[in-house]
Amino acid sequence: MSLQYVLLLVTQATEPPDESTAFDMITKGGTVGYIIIALSLVALALVVMHFLQLKRAALLPPEQLTTIEELLSSGKVDDALEFCVDPINDTYLTRILAPGLLRYQRSAFGPFEIKSALEEAGEEQTSRLFRSTDALGLIGTVAPLLGLLGTVLGMVGAFETIGGTGSGSNAALASNISEALVTTMLGLILAIPCVTLFSFFRNRIEGLSSEASAEIERLVLYLEESNG
Repeated sequence: MSLQYVLLLVTQATEPPDESTAFDMITKGGTVGYIIIALSLVALALVVMHFLQLKRAALLPPEQLTTIEELLSSGKVDDALEFCVDPINDTYLTRILAPGLLRYQRSAFGPFEIKSALEEAGEEQTSRLFRSTDALGLIGTVAPLLGLLGTVLGMVGAFETIGGTGSGSNAALASNISEALVTTMLGLILAIPCVTLFSFFRNRIEGLSSEASAEIERLVLYLEESNG
């Protein structure tokens, strides 16, 4: 093995690899690529927010359940209502219980109407939780469309390059095709987790709302026993 060949191997081994970075790939996507990246940051913020909000400890705090149960079991409906309407105790649980306890206290038919009031409040609060996930679902729907838009723009640029130069400039043509493929890839990379997490969060909301209904029904039993 010659000395020149050894030096050539050493030089190739010590040279940094010519690889495109993630930033280089994003820049190849052009304006549409930057829009998709901006949407990905919004989606990330929404996912973090939903993970923090859509959990049992946040929607049905154990300490609130214990306090309300103690008050209702002792017949202190006024104190339970005051606890629920206090802004400090504002949660999914108290926003459902408060209208029911208020109807129970102020209506002559309160003991018979409390369940309907709780059902109405529960549907409203659950709908609010579902609506909070709509933005994530919208991003998951729009992202692949933006990727398709970037693909169309890249292909239009490619054909313009071919038409303007006859045989076409290889560098310009490769750049247009690269933009088309990169935006499609970015759109799919954003859309797939968004759609998946959108379904995951909606299923979690359904599960937590069912748990809330069971807990509230158990609390209402104390009121029915006091009137029975």
